Amino acid sequence: MRKIAIYGKGGIGKSTTTSNLSAALSQLGYKVMQIGCDPKADSTKNLMKGKFIPTVLDVMNEKGDDIDLKDIVFEGYNGVLCVEAGGPTPGVGCAGRGIIAAFEKLEELEAFEIYKPDIVIYDVLGDVVCGGFSMPIRNGYAKDVYIVTSGEMMSMYAASNISTAVNQFKSRGYASLKGIILNAKNVDGEVELVENLCNEINSNVFHYIPRNQIVQISENDGKTVIEKDKESEMSSIYMDLARKIVSE
Repeated sequence: MRKIAIYGKGGIGKSTTTSNLSAALSQLGYKVMQIGCDPKADSTKNLMKGKFIPTVLDVMNEKGDDIDLKDIVFEGYNGVLCVEAGGPTPGVGCAGRGIIAAFEKLEELEAFEIYKPDIVIYDVLGDVVCGGFSMPIRNGYAKDVYIVTSGEMMSMYAASNISTAVNQFKSRGYASLKGIILNAKNVDGEVELVENLCNEINSNVFHYIPRNQIVQISENDGKTVIEKDKESEMSSIYMDLARKIVSE
């Protein structure tokens, strides 16, 4: 089972990238599970026809310990298994702790043993890398980390912080940073800016995703680009990303 964590600043297009990657991997014949690790719980909605699925935390609060996997794992586009960790009401409780509780519940219910996914992708908010948000790169949850960024200053700042956190855990035998996914925002000199960042953090631009209106059009329909228009240029770009990741 391949275990991947995709980090990035909120609003950078991380969940869009992750969902399209999951859809592309499913097209290549892999059984994929995508786990959203953001309190907004919107990671998987474009795999679920635009619908928000119940989060692990919400179901736990409602049902206590009387939970079945079918309550928290949902089948989305082309068989992609969708899970949202969820989080507390804003301003009440710790979002990171919510992720930890969700992970523990998935382990307790033996989700990976029962569904047997080929690839598990954790979609993780990267503005802060506290104990909860670092869970995917600790304790063997994920082995490979990719960071989504643009050439915008705050996005690159977050990417630098995430790379520092990953490198700290790498020394303990946990996950390692495989590269930067440049999700373009058409910032002046964007490629050069991100390449300079990569030099500073000893990484590389693993894949370039150009800005394209079809991404927003697809999301307005509650779909990934892969589902909306499989023959489009953007679909090919996400398929190429999927092939590169599985060949690593």
